Amino acid sequence: MPENLPDDYLLYSPFPPSSTLEKWLKDSNQITRQILKNLQAGDEHVPQLDILNPPLWEFGHLTWFHEFWVHRDGQANKPSFMADADYLFNSSEIAHQDRWSIPIPCLDDLLEYNQSVIDRTSQLLRNPVDTKTAYFIQLAIFHQDMHNEAFAYMWQTMGYSAPFSPFISTSKPVDRAQTWAHFPKCSIKAGSDPGAGFIFDNEKWGYSLELPAFVISSTPVTNGEYLEFLQSKGNLTQSMPVTPPSHWKQDGGVWFERFFKEWLPLNPSSAVRHISYHDAQHFCDLHKLRLPNEHELSLLMSQKQNDWQSSHLWEWTSSPFVPFPGFSSDPYADYSQPWFDGTYQVLKGGSPFTPDRLKRVPLRNFYQRNRSDHFCGFRTCLL
Repeated sequence: MPENLPDDYLLYSPFPPSSTLEKWLKDSNQITRQILKNLQAGDEHVPQLDILNPPLWEFGHLTWFHEFWVHRDGQANKPSFMADADYLFNSSEIAHQDRWSIPIPCLDDLLEYNQSVIDRTSQLLRNPVDTKTAYFIQLAIFHQDMHNEAFAYMWQTMGYSAPFSPFISTSKPVDRAQTWAHFPKCSIKAGSDPGAGFIFDNEKWGYSLELPAFVISSTPVTNGEYLEFLQSKGNLTQSMPVTPPSHWKQDGGVWFERFFKEWLPLNPSSAVRHISYHDAQHFCDLHKLRLPNEHELSLLMSQKQNDWQSSHLWEWTSSPFVPFPGFSSDPYADYSQPWFDGTYQVLKGGSPFTPDRLKRVPLRNFYQRNRSDHFCGFRTCLL
């Protein structure tokens, strides 16, 4: 496989036709603009927390990112369409805590900046594009999709109204009894190869590995199972018992969970969500189970859908986010490499706010272990 090629991203073909890219672009950007236009007065002000960004900053950033890579070839010496955008919106340069104090332009100016960038990209897509242009347009679209999802979990954290309609039902119950899927020892292919279409650099490069036999749950852990764990003697007698998720409450002996601003009766059959990696590990320890590693979960997710049930959430794995053999950064070097520091875990799958175009089995999402604000859950393996 190619190693350390400076232009690996030119190997990410085939790519969709221009008409498809334009549809994706318009769909993703329409969601973003809807989110910002529907902000209630004052909701643009969010507390300074590690898991949040000021919404107007986030909008400016995703527009700047698109402009920088698609229209400026990633070159800082080419001027931005908006004054001071390089200073304000480059997430690699502006410290997270400073995003609350810098002079962010007003929403109308940001909407105009956004429209100017999208119009220029639409103009490019009126004709067939080359591999390089297609790569950066896809990168910008998928980056925007991820920020749209980030708006969703920020709105969930803040208890705002849902920012946009989910792509799938958010309340699908686990409609089957738990069974255990047995996988014999096998050789599998991890990662992605040239010619597999668009990939992110942390998927480089595909390689074979021997996966020991394992047994994995066909279903995710449910609210009912997690509540039973929380109320168990094994948990409550711990020196630091696991507490209910922050979006749960008990009122009059009845449990409720919050979905954005609505409190709904807790459905014991729904996959449990907003669970940190640490709390998922505590659940496993008490039940003498373990989390699957990323390769085991990928193999399960590669099976026919009637052989297992999706949680419709990002699912934690036991795999730290580390580079695969042959890794090298793509042009946006800060996508993966800064986070190979041992504090992030790989998640697989996708949430109700993840568009289908992002849901690929090789995709490696990653978050720090203490976070539970994103739409995340888990399933288990036998020891």
